[in-house]
Amino acid sequence: MRIFNVLGILFYATVLILIGVAMIVVATGILLPQDIYNLLINLGSGLNSRIILGLSGFLLILISFSFAQLILGRFQRERTIAFDTSSGEVTVALSAIEDLIKRLNAFVPEIRELRPDVIATKKGIVVDLRVILKTEANIPELTARLQEITKSKIQEVLGIEEQIMIRIHIAKIISAEEKDRKRKDTDRQEPTIPFGGYGRA
Repeated sequence: MRIFNVLGILFYATVLILIGVAMIVVATGILLPQDIYNLLINLGSGLNSRIILGLSGFLLILISFSFAQLILGRFQRERTIAFDTSSGEVTVALSAIEDLIKRLNAFVPEIRELRPDVIATKKGIVVDLRVILKTEANIPELTARLQEITKSKIQEVLGIEEQIMIRIHIAKIISAEEKDRKRKDTDRQEPTIPFGGYGRA
Protein backbone atom coordinates (compact mmCIF):
# COMPACT_ATOMS: atom_id res chain seq x y z
CA MET A 1 0.00 0.00 0.00
CA ARG A 2 2.89 2.37 0.72
CA ILE A 3 4.32 1.71 -2.77
CA PHE A 4 0.97 2.69 -4.29
CA ASN A 5 0.98 5.91 -2.25
CA VAL A 6 4.48 6.79 -3.47
CA LEU A 7 3.58 6.01 -7.08
CA GLY A 8 0.42 8.11 -6.82
CA ILE A 9 2.30 11.08 -5.36
CA LEU A 10 5.03 10.80 -8.04
CA PHE A 11 2.37 10.57 -10.74
CA TYR A 12 0.54 13.69 -9.58
CA ALA A 13 3.83 15.57 -9.11
CA THR A 14 4.94 14.64 -12.66
CA VAL A 15 1.63 15.72 -14.20
CA LEU A 16 1.64 19.05 -12.35
CA ILE A 17 5.30 19.69 -13.28
CA LEU A 18 4.55 18.99 -16.96
CA ILE A 19 1.55 21.35 -16.87
CA GLY A 20 3.68 24.02 -15.18
CA VAL A 21 6.48 23.63 -17.74
CA ALA A 22 3.96 23.84 -20.60
CA MET A 23 2.49 27.04 -19.16
CA ILE A 24 5.97 28.58 -18.80
CA VAL A 25 6.88 27.59 -22.36
CA VAL A 26 3.68 29.15 -23.73
CA ALA A 27 4.16 32.29 -21.61
CA THR A 28 7.74 32.81 -22.84
CA GLY A 29 6.73 32.36 -26.49
CA ILE A 30 8.91 29.31 -27.15
CA LEU A 31 5.80 27.28 -27.95
CA LEU A 32 2.72 28.97 -29.38
CA PRO A 33 -0.85 27.87 -28.54
CA GLN A 34 -1.28 27.12 -32.25
CA ASP A 35 1.53 24.54 -32.02
CA ILE A 36 -0.27 22.79 -29.15
CA TYR A 37 -3.50 22.86 -31.18
CA ASN A 38 -1.73 21.30 -34.17
CA LEU A 39 -0.24 18.62 -31.93
CA LEU A 40 -3.68 17.71 -30.58
CA ILE A 41 -5.08 17.61 -34.14
CA ASN A 42 -2.29 15.25 -35.21
CA LEU A 43 -2.90 13.02 -32.20
CA GLY A 44 -6.60 12.77 -33.02
CA SER A 45 -6.16 12.19 -36.76
CA GLY A 46 -5.25 8.49 -36.70
CA LEU A 47 -7.35 5.65 -35.29
CA ASN A 48 -4.49 4.14 -33.29
CA SER A 49 -3.50 7.45 -31.75
CA ARG A 50 -7.13 8.15 -30.79
CA ILE A 51 -7.40 4.73 -29.10
CA ILE A 52 -4.16 5.34 -27.18
CA LEU A 53 -5.32 8.83 -26.22
CA GLY A 54 -8.70 7.53 -25.04
CA LEU A 55 -7.17 4.69 -23.02
CA SER A 56 -4.67 7.10 -21.46
CA GLY A 57 -7.51 9.43 -20.42
CA PHE A 58 -9.49 6.51 -18.95
CA LEU A 59 -6.42 5.30 -17.07
CA LEU A 60 -5.79 8.82 -15.76
CA ILE A 61 -9.38 9.04 -14.44
CA LEU A 62 -9.12 5.58 -12.85
CA ILE A 63 -5.82 6.37 -11.10
CA SER A 64 -7.15 9.72 -9.86
CA PHE A 65 -10.34 8.14 -8.50
CA SER A 66 -8.42 5.32 -6.76
CA PHE A 67 -5.93 7.72 -5.21
CA ALA A 68 -8.72 10.04 -3.97
CA GLN A 69 -10.52 7.06 -2.40
CA LEU A 70 -7.31 6.00 -0.68
CA ILE A 71 -6.70 9.46 0.79
CA LEU A 72 -10.32 9.89 1.94
CA GLY A 73 -10.37 6.38 3.41
CA ARG A 74 -7.19 7.02 5.36
CA PHE A 75 -8.56 10.35 6.62
CA GLN A 76 -11.75 8.60 7.76
CA ARG A 77 -9.73 5.90 9.54
CA GLU A 78 -7.65 8.54 11.30
CA ARG A 79 -10.82 10.18 12.65
CA THR A 80 -11.99 6.90 14.23
CA ILE A 81 -10.66 4.25 16.58
CA ALA A 82 -11.34 0.65 15.56
CA PHE A 83 -11.10 -2.53 17.61
CA ASP A 84 -12.38 -6.07 17.23
CA THR A 85 -14.84 -7.91 19.44
CA SER A 86 -16.06 -11.49 19.30
CA SER A 87 -18.98 -10.38 17.09
CA GLY A 88 -17.11 -8.08 14.71
CA GLU A 89 -15.37 -4.73 14.30
CA VAL A 90 -16.33 -1.62 16.26
CA THR A 91 -15.37 1.94 15.31
CA VAL A 92 -15.63 4.93 17.63
CA ALA A 93 -15.50 8.48 16.29
CA LEU A 94 -12.83 10.68 17.85
CA SER A 95 -15.44 13.44 18.19
CA ALA A 96 -17.41 11.14 20.54
CA ILE A 97 -14.30 10.77 22.74
CA GLU A 98 -13.82 14.56 22.69
CA ASP A 99 -17.42 15.04 23.89
CA LEU A 100 -16.77 12.49 26.65
CA ILE A 101 -13.69 14.40 27.80
CA LYS A 102 -15.58 17.72 27.83
CA ARG A 103 -17.98 16.25 30.39
CA LEU A 104 -15.06 15.60 32.74
CA ASN A 105 -15.14 19.32 33.51
CA ALA A 106 -17.66 18.53 36.24
CA PHE A 107 -15.14 16.32 38.09
CA VAL A 108 -12.54 19.09 38.34
CA PRO A 109 -14.17 22.23 39.80
CA GLU A 110 -11.06 24.36 39.25
CA ILE A 111 -11.51 24.18 35.47
CA ARG A 112 -13.68 26.73 33.72
CA GLU A 113 -13.25 25.52 30.14
CA LEU A 114 -11.88 22.31 28.62
CA ARG A 115 -11.20 21.90 24.89
CA PRO A 116 -9.95 18.45 23.88
CA ASP A 117 -8.39 17.38 20.60
CA VAL A 118 -8.01 13.61 20.16
CA ILE A 119 -5.66 12.04 17.59
CA ALA A 120 -5.29 8.32 16.86
CA THR A 121 -1.78 7.22 15.93
CA LYS A 122 -0.04 3.87 15.48
CA LYS A 123 1.51 4.23 18.93
CA GLY A 124 -1.81 4.92 20.64
CA ILE A 125 -4.20 7.76 21.44
CA VAL A 126 -2.95 11.32 21.89
CA VAL A 127 -5.18 13.79 23.73
CA ASP A 128 -4.37 17.50 23.67
CA LEU A 129 -6.27 19.45 26.32
CA ARG A 130 -6.56 23.24 26.23
CA VAL A 131 -7.58 24.34 29.71
CA ILE A 132 -8.80 27.61 31.20
CA LEU A 133 -8.67 27.64 34.99
CA LYS A 134 -11.26 29.62 36.92
CA THR A 135 -9.16 29.77 40.06
CA GLU A 136 -5.53 29.92 41.06
CA ALA A 137 -4.52 26.36 41.85
CA ASN A 138 -1.54 24.08 42.22
CA ILE A 139 -0.97 23.39 38.52
CA PRO A 140 1.23 20.24 38.83
CA GLU A 141 -1.27 18.58 41.18
CA LEU A 142 -4.27 19.70 39.13
CA THR A 143 -2.88 18.60 35.77
CA ALA A 144 -1.77 15.23 37.17
CA ARG A 145 -5.29 14.67 38.53
CA LEU A 146 -6.85 15.73 35.22
CA GLN A 147 -4.53 13.44 33.24
CA GLU A 148 -5.36 10.49 35.48
CA ILE A 149 -9.12 11.11 35.31
CA THR A 150 -9.04 11.51 31.52
CA LYS A 151 -6.92 8.40 30.96
CA SER A 152 -8.98 6.18 33.26
CA LYS A 153 -12.26 7.40 31.73
CA ILE A 154 -11.11 6.67 28.16
CA GLN A 155 -9.87 3.22 29.15
CA GLU A 156 -13.09 2.52 31.04
CA VAL A 157 -15.36 3.52 28.17
CA LEU A 158 -13.38 2.04 25.28
CA GLY A 159 -12.07 -0.99 27.15
CA ILE A 160 -8.75 -0.91 25.32
CA GLU A 161 -5.21 -1.25 26.62
CA GLU A 162 -3.55 1.03 24.07
CA GLN A 163 -1.15 3.73 25.22
CA ILE A 164 -2.92 7.00 25.99
CA MET A 165 -0.82 10.18 26.05
CA ILE A 166 -2.45 13.28 27.53
CA ARG A 167 -0.85 16.68 26.93
CA ILE A 168 -2.24 19.71 28.75
CA HIS A 169 -1.89 23.35 27.78
CA ILE A 170 -3.00 25.92 30.37
CA ALA A 171 -4.27 28.77 28.21
CA LYS A 172 -5.48 31.13 30.94
CA ILE A 173 -5.84 31.42 34.71
CA ILE A 174 -8.63 33.66 35.95
CA SER A 175 -7.56 35.22 39.23
CA ALA A 176 -9.77 36.44 42.07
CA GLU A 177 -9.16 40.06 41.00
CA GLU A 178 -10.54 39.34 37.53
CA LYS A 179 -13.61 37.70 39.05
CA ASP A 180 -14.24 40.75 41.29
CA ARG A 181 -13.75 43.10 38.34
CA LYS A 182 -16.26 41.19 36.23
CA ARG A 183 -18.73 41.13 39.14
CA LYS A 184 -18.38 44.91 39.61
CA ASP A 185 -18.87 45.50 35.88
CA THR A 186 -22.06 43.48 36.02
CA ASP A 187 -23.30 45.42 39.06
CA ARG A 188 -22.59 48.76 37.35
CA GLN A 189 -24.96 48.05 34.51
CA GLU A 190 -27.96 50.36 34.74
CA PRO A 191 -31.16 48.58 35.71
CA THR A 192 -33.93 48.66 33.15
CA ILE A 193 -36.82 50.95 34.02
CA PRO A 194 -40.23 49.27 33.88
CA PHE A 195 -42.46 50.71 31.18
CA GLY A 196 -39.53 52.81 30.03
CA GLY A 197 -40.50 52.51 26.39
CA TYR A 198 -43.88 54.11 26.84
CA GLY A 199 -44.49 57.83 26.34
CA ARG A 200 -47.38 60.19 26.88
CA ALA A 201 -50.25 59.96 24.50
